[in-house]
Order: sequence, then structure tokens, then C-alpha cells
Amino acid sequence: MSTSSETITLGGGCFWCVEAVYEKVRGVLAVESGYCNGQVDQPTYEQVCEGRTGHAEVVRVRFDPADISLREVLEIFFVIHDPTTLNRQGNDVGTQYRSGVFFHSAEQQRIAAEVIAQVNALHGGRVVTELLPESNYSRAEDEHQHYFAQHPQQGYCAFVVAPKVEKFRKTFASRVRD
Repeated sequence: MSTSSETITLGGGCFWCVEAVYEKVRGVLAVESGYCNGQVDQPTYEQVCEGRTGHAEVVRVRFDPADISLREVLEIFFVIHDPTTLNRQGNDVGTQYRSGVFFHSAEQQRIAAEVIAQVNALHGGRVVTELLPESNYSRAEDEHQHYFAQHPQQGYCAFVVAPKVEKFRKTFASRVRD
């Protein structure tokens, strides 16, 4: 394994869903749920859920670029959420659930822009995913870290998160780490 790593921040609806998938991806070293690109410093989950902080629920994905490329990380991202719905994923509605790629470097911005353009072409120009530098990031509370792994039978996890994990497993079988 390489000793280098790279981090990208992704918003694709509820962070429990996105986190649960990336925790199963071979080449991903760590996943952290958090909030970014809002106006309030260190917001709480409740504040973000009210939709008045401007933050998106996100996951920071740290990966080994020798094992998985940023392009592959993003390809998974665009399969596990709907990038064509503005400020919503399924029944989760609000700006905190917006689709976003929050980059950490100019090279990440360039690659993400290419992937978004390809996905946009596949979706007939309907992609609403924002592409911005990550700003004002804060880690979500401990109870939101590794949520699906700790609560697989909880209603939301069983009916919303689990199908996303299964879709990832079927679509990217060669990338699954158990």
C-alpha cells in the first residue's frame, strides 16, 4: 500500500448513506461525516437540519490514490445518489442535502469538473451538483460517525441506507471491501 493519501469531500444527501458506502470501498482509508460550506462556525446536527446554516451534510473521504483514483471515487458517488435533484435526496429535503463535490486542490477541481460534465451529458443536462472548494468544515458529532455500521436495523438505515450500499456492491463488485 502507498504511504500517500488524498481527501475529497462529498455531499450526496444524508451523510449516513454516503458514509456507509465509502466505508465499504477498497482503497478508501477513512471516512468522516461532517458539515461544510455554511456560514455558522461549528454547527450542531440540529442547526444543520433546520436548514438555516447553509451547510451541506458531507463526508470527507480519505483514499489511497495508488489503489483508487479520484475519478473512481467520483464515479461511485454519482451512482449512489441522484445528482439531478436540487436540495433533496428521496424524502430528505433541504439545502443541507444538496449534491456537491467540495475539492481540496486545483487538480481535484479539474478532475471533478470533467466527471460532472460526463455525468451531466448522461443525464441530459440536468445535473445540479455544485463544485466548490471545501470551506468551514466541521466534524459531525460522534453519534453520526459510522452510523449505519452501528445501527443497521434502524428504520432509515434499513430502508434508505442499505439499498444504497447494495447498489454500490452490485455496480462496483471489484471495489467492495468487506
